[in-house]
Amino acid sequence: MSTPRKMLIDGEKKGDTAAAGAVEEESYDFDLFVIGAGSGGVRAARTSAGFGAKVAICELPFNPISSESLGGIGGTCVIRGCVPKKILVYGAQFGGEFEDARNFGWQLSDQIGFNWKKLLHDKTQEIVRLNGVYKRLLSSAGVTILEGEGKLVSVNRVELIQPDGSKQQFSAKHILIATGSRAQRVNIPGQELAITSDEALSLDEIPKHVVVLGAGYIAVEFASIWRGMGAEVDLVYRKELPLRGFDDEMRAVVAKNLEGRGIKLHPGKNLQELSKTEDGIRVLTDHGDVIVADTVLFATGRAPNTKRLNLQAVGVELDKTGAIKVDEYSRTTVPSIWAVGDVTNRLNLTPVALMEGTCFSKTVFGGLPTKPDHRNVPSAVFCIPPLSVVGFSEQEAVDQGKNDILVFTSTFNPMKNTISGRQEKTVMKLIVDLETDIVLGASMCGPDAPEILQGIAVAVKAGATKAQFDSTVGIHPSAAEEFVTMRTLTRRVAPGKPKTNL
Repeated sequence: MSTPRKMLIDGEKKGDTAAAGAVEEESYDFDLFVIGAGSGGVRAARTSAGFGAKVAICELPFNPISSESLGGIGGTCVIRGCVPKKILVYGAQFGGEFEDARNFGWQLSDQIGFNWKKLLHDKTQEIVRLNGVYKRLLSSAGVTILEGEGKLVSVNRVELIQPDGSKQQFSAKHILIATGSRAQRVNIPGQELAITSDEALSLDEIPKHVVVLGAGYIAVEFASIWRGMGAEVDLVYRKELPLRGFDDEMRAVVAKNLEGRGIKLHPGKNLQELSKTEDGIRVLTDHGDVIVADTVLFATGRAPNTKRLNLQAVGVELDKTGAIKVDEYSRTTVPSIWAVGDVTNRLNLTPVALMEGTCFSKTVFGGLPTKPDHRNVPSAVFCIPPLSVVGFSEQEAVDQGKNDILVFTSTFNPMKNTISGRQEKTVMKLIVDLETDIVLGASMCGPDAPEILQGIAVAVKAGATKAQFDSTVGIHPSAAEEFVTMRTLTRRVAPGKPKTNL
């Protein structure tokens, strides 16, 4: 154990109780102890160390498939989330590209082979490499790396359960929880026959027929991945359209594109039972449909990793979803304990966890109290083709605004498709406040949407007006130029009266 350091907290006296959130001791092993070495935890540890803090971070042993005893430095995004998923998306996109290439003069055989095991191996090698990169980043910053499961003993003390079962305790002036979230299973008969996104990224064989339950990011992305690799895919979801929470008009575009790529949609349905048969997994929906598949994916959301942390015993409050309650600075109901990332269930995106981790270190160790800003955060859904958005959807703008909303849209056939013959429109949309002319939101579904929207996000974050968009010269020929040439109003909508052309 490290040599204790003398640390005092202003305004707190000896003898205050743990229940009151006060410190128990005046000397600590570390200024900061971070539980969880995912995106948010690593960023907070590194930046805090950069401010001169003595920092330790703990994480479960590495494994691509997470569990209560396995994890790995890098966390969900790097090991079993964004990074491996995007690698598979790249692999899946080639299926459509090969089809399109023939009309561009490429003479390809009808039988183009695909080696899933090679892609899986190369993906895993990249994950292992990144796991090592994150370890080196922490070590270079002077952060002490500990392997094992961390849980709270008191408001300033963490117990580390090491892989061999031995236990060690460390004291810290501040404790940061950054344990992320975990995929959930649906409680239906035969649920053990299904997989989650963790296993989906490491399957031994590419599925031939998949049933995907869900309609969020993960569901539509994996449906696109497997379809792009040649699998038959059924997508089952309870609502009328996929991607609840996104702009309704863009949701309809995504649904049409998924169907156009050969994915069979089952809106308004749920799964009732799974059973094993000689032919595979028999899937029964609540409408009586029977589908036989070799793989079933549950993609119905994630739950915060808080159950094994002993949080409530030391006074840290949770909400009804099991997420940690925090204030605007990411502080929990216990003054010495903080939380960032998916475990707080605010805005569950990797770059948001990075922002929250940076703001935490500035607030606690940098002498610059900084609130993470969750407004106008851009995001993308890497279905094929992808959807990307920033700012308000049309529904949000109408619900929250006081002024009329101007909606500008552009639907066009991408230049590439005029030669390839693919029947798939790109759709772009701008939401503008009538009184101020400020662009409140932008969205795009089509090739390269995330790459384009990242630049548009800067303009929206800066409060750019529609006139400034219009005065910007476009890059020709590109799809992106449509964002600065949408001068014809599609519709005007009064507050409280959303209208979309689905």
